[in-house]
Amino acid sequence: MRPGVVLALVSACSLALLGAAPRPGPEPLPAGMADTGGGSQLIVAQAPDTKATTGTVTWWDLRDGAWVRAGSAPARFGAGGLVDGDTRVQGTDTTPTGLYDLPFAFGIEPAPAGTAVEYRAVRESSWWCQDNDSRSYNRWVDPLPADCRAAESEHLVDFREQYAHALVIGFNYDRPVRGRGAGIFLHVNGQGATAGCVSVPEDDMRRILRWAEPGKKPHIAVGTAGGGTAVTRY
Repeated sequence: MRPGVVLALVSACSLALLGAAPRPGPEPLPAGMADTGGGSQLIVAQAPDTKATTGTVTWWDLRDGAWVRAGSAPARFGAGGLVDGDTRVQGTDTTPTGLYDLPFAFGIEPAPAGTAVEYRAVRESSWWCQDNDSRSYNRWVDPLPADCRAAESEHLVDFREQYAHALVIGFNYDRPVRGRGAGIFLHVNGQGATAGCVSVPEDDMRRILRWAEPGKKPHIAVGTAGGGTAVTRY
């Protein structure tokens, strides 16, 4: 949606570049950001730096003009670290930084009770097309279309642990650029770092799904604690 340097940075110079003024004293993280997506719910995925594969996810509600933290969880990022979403290259195992919407959720397991966002059940015929030559590039497909090669796509049901529950991150989604990357999700932890997604423990993923409300236009901001694609402090 809005990849790149969209999060408020630590230094005053960086804040000025983003159109946000330095703020005195401690404040909730989203309050120091130049853009939070325009809604009243925000997920922030923050790594210490661009080489990190672990960090923290927090989720926030805007109440009476103030951001209130609703929850937090340890997070994992791509095995290749993090990179500006504008310059990401497919197949690099990097997590794209930026601000993105959350088009829908899906899962092999049923939606947690209370889930309000659109939730698609993963079936044997469900795939995520990552074939650069396909008209369905970076899209959920069910079944796999003829122009989308299985070898270039994810058979979702094969990832029973990770895709027990997931939220689609709208990276490269609205107007997909071939070669930039496909299939970036917020999902349940696997055995280690991800292939470019953000992951959290299963209980926390379920908490996030129960928390998210479509009418509040939740977004996710992905960044680092310092450097070129940084979010301010926790």
